[in-house]
Amino acid sequence: MNETTRTYDVVVIGAGPVGENVAERARAAGLSTVIVERELLGGECSFWACDPSKALLRPVVARADASRVPGLRQAVTGPLDVEAVLAHRDKMSSYWKDEDQVDWLDSVSVDLIRGHGRLTGPKQVAVQTPEGDNIALTARHAVAVSTGTRAALPPIPGLDTVRPWTSREATSADKVPGRLAVVGGGVVAVEMATAWQALGSQVTMLVLENGLLERMEPFAGELVTDGLREAGVDIRFNTTVTSLAREGGEDGEVRITLSDGGQLAADEILLATGRAPQTRDVGLETVGLTPGDWLTVDDTFRVTGVDGGWLYAVGDVNRRALMTHQGKYQARIAGTVIGARAKAEPIDDAPWGAHVATADHAAVPQVVFTTPEVASVGLTSREAEQSGRRIEVVDYDLARVAGAHQYGEDYRGRARMLIDTDRNTVVGVTFAGPGVGELVHSATIAVAGEVPLDRLWHAVPAFPTLGEVWLRLLETYRG
Repeated sequence: MNETTRTYDVVVIGAGPVGENVAERARAAGLSTVIVERELLGGECSFWACDPSKALLRPVVARADASRVPGLRQAVTGPLDVEAVLAHRDKMSSYWKDEDQVDWLDSVSVDLIRGHGRLTGPKQVAVQTPEGDNIALTARHAVAVSTGTRAALPPIPGLDTVRPWTSREATSADKVPGRLAVVGGGVVAVEMATAWQALGSQVTMLVLENGLLERMEPFAGELVTDGLREAGVDIRFNTTVTSLAREGGEDGEVRITLSDGGQLAADEILLATGRAPQTRDVGLETVGLTPGDWLTVDDTFRVTGVDGGWLYAVGDVNRRALMTHQGKYQARIAGTVIGARAKAEPIDDAPWGAHVATADHAAVPQVVFTTPEVASVGLTSREAEQSGRRIEVVDYDLARVAGAHQYGEDYRGRARMLIDTDRNTVVGVTFAGPGVGELVHSATIAVAGEVPLDRLWHAVPAFPTLGEVWLRLLETYRG
């Protein structure tokens, strides 16, 4: 066993997209930087979330779109080529190898240490490598924790005996289960139900709530429910799992006991029941924080409650917005802030704007890749009402937009825009329908930019596109 000590300006724990971006921005500011990772560089998004899940879903969405187009419908009536879909998923996941990510780190002159990193005190990180070596790191200026989240599993009796799927297994499985039970009704649940039903599973969703996508506008969940049921998914609302057991050995079926006393058999069970921070074993107790907790931060991503202002928490671990694109947004800010503070420069003097996060509060975009798609940014009508703002809700049937007709027959979709009537700006937008994922950035610009409605009228949508819904929403608002 070897023991070494090293000193850097910045130490980053966690080399997912967030940690990589923190490290790159700090290095670009001229600070020596090292990143510590115990698994694969690229993290959850590259290998078990964004990339593989969208690779599974893209053929499903494309086939659904094609099936509505006259002249093309007959060509897509057969089943998906499962082997080809899984092979493409493997390619998009880089076959669970991270050499390209290592090459990228080298190109930006960030050092890498593979191993488990833990705080041992202010600006101190100890790393145990896979070879059993110990490396003591000291940060001159900052330590950034970017360890992300893990699946949060409910305390169901028998859970430890059934080897449940989490999002990781759901995106990386190499064969299609004949029967898949999905517990949950959020984004992971609906996306994986969409994918595996299309690949040949008989999917049953067990949803505690009375609807899907409960954090979004109700019409979005209703349209996704209709789409899943039309695809053959069995959705059971207001249903709780009370116990689990796998019968017949490792390859036996999972017996699921439900709150109404009924039972369900499945070959695999996916628990899509939320996320928890990866902070149980990163040494938080050595700096006065509680292991396993989310890390509370200010708008520059400094952790509150830690003396000296040296500890940052960036990405999912701070719970502000659990999405890769938001984590990378935070990372761009945090890395540049660390650089500015190290040089005693003002943090609001930057070529691209102030180093303070605002989008995490007001303009978080999200796309749910189901059939139909859902895209949203900003507030929902429920959140707007709770905020006390004076809001006008503007709805429009997307099927009435000329561009929707290009998606084929029987287009079903809906758009909602929330207007802050005191400020005359858009504070929330939700779209549900085929193709709406490409509308979300225009909505994000309107919300994040606080574009006055009088100017938004001059953003002329191309004809015939789905984007014409912006004109129709404004016309509806004006009456």
